[in-house]
Amino acid sequence: MSVVSWCKRDNVSNAFVQKLSGLSTLERSETSALEAATSHARRYRAKQDLIREGDEPGPVFVILNGWACRYKILPGGSRQIMAFLMPGDACDLHMNMVAAMDHGIQAITEAKVAAISRPAMDQMMREFPGVSRALYIAQLIDEGTMRAWIVSMGRRSSIERVAHLICELYLRMRNIGLRTEGVFALPLSQIILADALGMTPVHINRVLKELREAGAMALKRGHLEILDPVKLVHIAGFDENYLHRRISQSTRKPELAGQ
Repeated sequence: MSVVSWCKRDNVSNAFVQKLSGLSTLERSETSALEAATSHARRYRAKQDLIREGDEPGPVFVILNGWACRYKILPGGSRQIMAFLMPGDACDLHMNMVAAMDHGIQAITEAKVAAISRPAMDQMMREFPGVSRALYIAQLIDEGTMRAWIVSMGRRSSIERVAHLICELYLRMRNIGLRTEGVFALPLSQIILADALGMTPVHINRVLKELREAGAMALKRGHLEILDPVKLVHIAGFDENYLHRRISQSTRKPELAGQ
């Protein structure tokens, strides 16, 4: 399946409900409330901002299909990507507590995004404890992911940094059913990867070539193939604990970590 066709395909089920159901046991009334809250979605084109830095915080954005990212533009014009958002992810649950956005959110691919008003989200969290618990767990996972990115930027070598991000993206996509047997569509250009990893596109290209020659992974034409998961995990020094998959998958053997 091409990246384009994947981005344009609507999920059979609601990705937000699917994700939260994996984090907390939800009653039928709770899943119904989530489905109703995300029933009106908007299409965003690739590179279109959902919200910009400096804007007044708006609704809670929920990615139903496609990819987006959090980013910040530096005074010199360079961009730092701080997170990748996939189907099922919600953006900035508590940003309404501040006066202005301190970062922007932009669609990477064509994306289908629902907007839940702050009053509606607050009401759901008051009335439905399962939804509230799942959202707080999702936020904890987001914070753990940010800490892992900080460690990568501060202490991991270039090849470790790239390998670690690939392991993370692979497992996140595996959790929402967007990968098959080690191969998945990765709609991230080398420029986007460079902006996320604090590297130049030229440096990213060299590192990807090194990982390919090592037989760990291969990235080509928008698809990434994990050639040797054990080797990739070893290069990255990857430990999946920060993704807290054991919350809902305590009896399932991790597919990458621990091998």
